[in-house]
Amino acid sequence: QVQLVESGGGLVQAGGSLRLSCAASGRTFSSYVMGWFRQAPGKEREFVSCNWSGGSTYYADSVKGRFTISRDNAKNTVYLHMNSLKPEDTAVYYCTAGRPHPSKVARASDYDYWGQGTQVTVSS
Repeated sequence: QVQLVESGGGLVQAGGSLRLSCAASGRTFSSYVMGWFRQAPGKEREFVSCNWSGGSTYYADSVKGRFTISRDNAKNTVYLHMNSLKPEDTAVYYCTAGRPHPSKVARASDYDYWGQGTQVTVSS
């Protein structure tokens, strides 16, 4: 069992930056793919980014070049560094852990554990 707790959300102006953190419980953190999804009001949950312990990372096209995912296995923590934020980035951001196939990283159903979410609001 893995428990995930996100933090770092908030209100920021367009063009600003935020860093989200996700602290995970459990001793098998390094064996999981860690990812971030987001869900805006009235929209489906969508993939943002994920990271393998070995270093492979994936990003949604909408955030490439602006967001960076990183993890610290010693601290059981994964981060999402968000730069050049846009109003359309406004959403609840969820941390997730699982073992998806590399061809299915964007499919929420392939992840096993989810955090409670943290709100990110970008004002124009």
